[in-house]
Amino acid sequence: MTDGVPTSPAAAPSEPLLVALDVDGTLMSYDQEMSDDVRDAVAALREAGHHVVLASGRSLVAMTPVAEILGIDRGWVVASNGAVTARLDPEAPEGYELEDVVTFDPGPALRLLRDRLPGARYAVEDIGVGFRMNELFPDGELDGVHRVVDFDELWSGEVTRVVVRSPGSTSEDFHELVEQLGLEDVTYAIGWTAWMDLAPLGVTKATALEQVRRSLHVQPHRTVAVGDGHNDVEMLGWAARGVAMGHADERVRAAADEVTGPIADDGAVTVLRSLLP
Repeated sequence: MTDGVPTSPAAAPSEPLLVALDVDGTLMSYDQEMSDDVRDAVAALREAGHHVVLASGRSLVAMTPVAEILGIDRGWVVASNGAVTARLDPEAPEGYELEDVVTFDPGPALRLLRDRLPGARYAVEDIGVGFRMNELFPDGELDGVHRVVDFDELWSGEVTRVVVRSPGSTSEDFHELVEQLGLEDVTYAIGWTAWMDLAPLGVTKATALEQVRRSLHVQPHRTVAVGDGHNDVEMLGWAARGVAMGHADERVRAAADEVTGPIADDGAVTVLRSLLP
């Protein structure tokens, strides 16, 4: 692994790259700001014929506005940490077509978690709409339509994603809790201190991106990924060139081939520009 300015394989026009980009903490600041330099770098990559694929823990309804800001109206997006893959299409009724959706029964995990975290807030995703939740989340944390339901209604059907928000818990608490409860039938990603996502077993950004890569007929050695969070670890390992943001913690940095600058310095821009001639 190297710190500082990353190096890049020469990009041949006949061999497009698949560039997978996390959103929050990578392209956007945690205050939801995106610089002109990020927008310009993404636009230049797409103009050069490369595939820019947004890959986020965000729900699909929260990703389409980001794609719009970036001027991306066609192409692939990976949402909900890999559980939802869509192809943007301005002619489609919703502006996208669902390509792959992986679901699971959230009931067993929710019942176990409620026993240990009775005061937590829980939400399940309704694709393209928003979330059902046992209690409203703070403004701005989840996008789309929010519908408060009885706790038992959260597992009325299979879902792509469960969000657990427990303000009194640390990331270490979440890791210990998952280990103690033996949540072996789900994949989990722990975000900022009070946040955990549950997804179908074995599903990550990397599993979805591999399907996208095959669909686009991009060679494995032509893949690049940039991210900053624990839910990016598998994606960084999947890419031929995985780049961690400079503010990422040690676990994320260890999964990457390189480390660029932090979000405060638009570290992703350095990487994106390095992919251009």
